[in-house]
Amino acid sequence: TTSTSTTTFSAGGLLYSIVAIGLVGIGLSAVMLYVMMRYPTQLVKTSLVFVTVLSGVWMLMALFFGSFFGALIGVVFFAISVCYARAVWSRIPFASANLLTATTAVKANAGVTIQSYFIVILSLVWSVVWVVATIGLYVHTSTCTTSQTTGQTVCSSNAGPALIWLIFSYYFTHQVLHNTIHVIVSGVVGTWWFSPMEANSCCSPAIGDSTVRALTTSFGSICFGSLIVAIIQTLRELASQAQNSRDGNVLACLAQCLLACLESIVEYFNRWAYVYVGLYGYSYMEAGKNVISLFKNRGWEAIIADNLVGNALFLLSLAVGFLTGIGGIVVVATTYLVPGGSAGPLGAAFGLGFLIGIVMCSILMGTIASAVNATIVLFAEAPAEFQQNYPDLSNNMRAAWQRAWPGCL
Repeated sequence: TTSTSTTTFSAGGLLYSIVAIGLVGIGLSAVMLYVMMRYPTQLVKTSLVFVTVLSGVWMLMALFFGSFFGALIGVVFFAISVCYARAVWSRIPFASANLLTATTAVKANAGVTIQSYFIVILSLVWSVVWVVATIGLYVHTSTCTTSQTTGQTVCSSNAGPALIWLIFSYYFTHQVLHNTIHVIVSGVVGTWWFSPMEANSCCSPAIGDSTVRALTTSFGSICFGSLIVAIIQTLRELASQAQNSRDGNVLACLAQCLLACLESIVEYFNRWAYVYVGLYGYSYMEAGKNVISLFKNRGWEAIIADNLVGNALFLLSLAVGFLTGIGGIVVVATTYLVPGGSAGPLGAAFGLGFLIGIVMCSILMGTIASAVNATIVLFAEAPAEFQQNYPDLSNNMRAAWQRAWPGCL
């Protein structure tokens, strides 16, 4: 009876912690969204300076601990960061102009942020369900043996393929949620760009129309691209687990690096392909071909790689993850889920909060990121409509572009 009640308390405490930490992450994400809309230029500059300062701190820490090799790597990264900052500093006005245009479109259709919140809640619910299912699978498939000499009990699970499917389902569902809101936001920005009267209110017709398209005719394309990334992420997770085992460390490390590179390439492709899916309802493959053709003809391959806004969004996600991790410690410590403030569970609470915070903020910041990506594509493809409908924003972007790349427009 005592064992059963303890297990029930632990499961209830775990669920309570996940929900509470998730709510903290949602609240912090909302604050960061306001910061993004209020101070775009300052945020882009801060993110660039942060990367440079971080590499310098790494170098100093390595010197402090007497690691010559680490200090040497730190010097190299610091030099690269400084050179990169100097090279792209002139491009900050254009990145800020993109961000200003994107946030203006989002403000004009504020209801799309409510959909982002809804996606965040779905992500939170799915995370809770997945954690409970994983714990249940582990408990159901675990076998425990007690050593007669030491008295220690060792438990091992033989979940096998079922656990792999669970890992895949986790990544796939989150990819679908993330890409769905990406397509919806791209469609809303496209309507705002071409037909201002249909996209100028909190619950504008553009939001409903874009949502219907994303969940019906475009949903197959969303799932297809999400499937590719989820498979790569699952294989990468398996490679990571193999790397942590005693055998096959070198091969597993190599596989993990290759899969990480492949994942980045596919996600980069998806980011722009889904803009076209949202704007024009193209299929996944057709959208990708159009995006590649567009930037190839315009000679923008190197320019879109220089996405300073993405660095700012990533910095905000890290900040929310860190703050949510602290919130996780507070939640666990103040609810007496950890007797005596044990360092191990508190560290686990920080890790769980950090993970949940990054997931929550990444989806919410995706609202702005999707709008920025759509703005870049639309500015390249339909500048005349932009000038006609929003002359002030258009002149701002044109001036910033000409300062960064004279004669390229």
